[in-house]
Amino acid sequence: MSDLGNRQDLDLEALRRSIADGGSHTVPATPVELNPFAKQIADQFRDNNYSPTMLIGQFRLFELASLLAICLLACYLQPVPADSHFLTRFVVTAVGATLTVLFLQLADTYLIPSIRAARRNAGRVLAAWAMGFILTYLGVSIAEGVLYPVGAATIWFLCGCAFLLGERLLTAYAIRHWARNGVMERRAVIVGGGEPAKQFIRALEQQPDNDIRICGIFDDRGSDRSPSVVAGYPKLGTFAELVEFARLARIDMLIIALPASAEARILQLLRKLWVLPVDIRLAAHANRLRFRPRSYSHVGSVPMFDIFDKPIRDWDSVAKRAFDIVFTLIAIVLLWPIMLAAAIAVKTTSEGPILFRQNRHGFNNETIKVLKFRSMYTNMSDQTAVKAVTKGDPRVTPVGRFLRKSSIDELPQLFNVLKGELSLVGPRPHAVHAQTGERKYVDVIESYFARHRVKPGVTGWAQVKGLRGELDSDEKIRARTQHDLDYIENWSLLFDLKILFLTPISLFNTDNAY
Repeated sequence: MSDLGNRQDLDLEALRRSIADGGSHTVPATPVELNPFAKQIADQFRDNNYSPTMLIGQFRLFELASLLAICLLACYLQPVPADSHFLTRFVVTAVGATLTVLFLQLADTYLIPSIRAARRNAGRVLAAWAMGFILTYLGVSIAEGVLYPVGAATIWFLCGCAFLLGERLLTAYAIRHWARNGVMERRAVIVGGGEPAKQFIRALEQQPDNDIRICGIFDDRGSDRSPSVVAGYPKLGTFAELVEFARLARIDMLIIALPASAEARILQLLRKLWVLPVDIRLAAHANRLRFRPRSYSHVGSVPMFDIFDKPIRDWDSVAKRAFDIVFTLIAIVLLWPIMLAAAIAVKTTSEGPILFRQNRHGFNNETIKVLKFRSMYTNMSDQTAVKAVTKGDPRVTPVGRFLRKSSIDELPQLFNVLKGELSLVGPRPHAVHAQTGERKYVDVIESYFARHRVKPGVTGWAQVKGLRGELDSDEKIRARTQHDLDYIENWSLLFDLKILFLTPISLFNTDNAY
């Protein structure tokens, strides 16, 4: 790994695995408080921005629906043959609209630079619409058995042209407005100051389609080697403060701008930073390193190495959220009698509230209040969870013991899912002060916080593989963390569905559930 700069075709996949494995050493983690200036900057970026990928996806769906509506309207303005069927006409026009969007995609008109330059790309848009229109026109004529009138077809074609040109001009204006107001941008932090950072920033600023907003610079070096202001951007703190800044601010990307000779520092940084839910890039505009071509991404003509990507992003996050809502509502409809019976049992057998609220780590290491049916005597309950529940624990009520063994006590977390604090499937959230023995989990395994790159879940891959209950040894927390990281790395909706259906089966194993 220290020979980073000498390899001509370095496999980034092997590099990622090595960095992740390197995080398993026992290294105490000490939180670093941000300096007042960096905290002030972080507060400015707490609001969510709008992902360009999401915008493109929504724009594509809007054009598909609009073109389908135009095609259907054009068809029904003409006399309908007696034997015409709505379903046939709808299918033909839907295929035509889909092909038109595909042609627009192949013509590269669904890129942010293309949409922003609507006038310059009008020819490609009209050519793609012409191809889609001809196929739709022929398909409708063949399906109806009657040639569609040429005059009406001309009006149909011109209406499509007017719509595509008009809505793209308006969208181009909106994108320029959003870019000026910081609504649609990728927020980035430069890691490393001095001349390499200055060169990279200057190269980035020269790109006409740059959507990256630099929020600041972090560097450990003194002002003699790394000035307090680089290319107009302030140095906000050290590498130790960077992790806390990235968690507080809504940062999308960390760009490491260090010279190629600093491979040891680069690898040391990556081992600290990969636990964050952000894209991590290595500036490559003046770098002698050579990676495989698929490892590069570009902003204009400025190349960067893609070291780590934020997991479950953009449309994947939309799909996962939809999955959560649908299956959570189904679960509540099916399980409400059990939840009602559990609530009555808790209330009538011991004094205190029905629900227990506990602070736990959520996405990006944020604190959330997780709901559970109360399973302990009120005067013995432990909000901190410093002392884990053990077999025969006198703090647990008789009803609570059954609820915990069956995991019924976790069912109120379905409402955490609806609120968006939890996901249905993901790494289980641990109490903020939970520990094994006398040590916090992060002191046992440094990569522990990488679990928080995605939302925690009501159930997870570790749980269905038998890793439930008390974490009373280093081996257990390492095994659970490794399963959680495997889940994040291999996530898909099918994987979520598999875990969801394996969860009831895994509940029969109650060996470690106290």
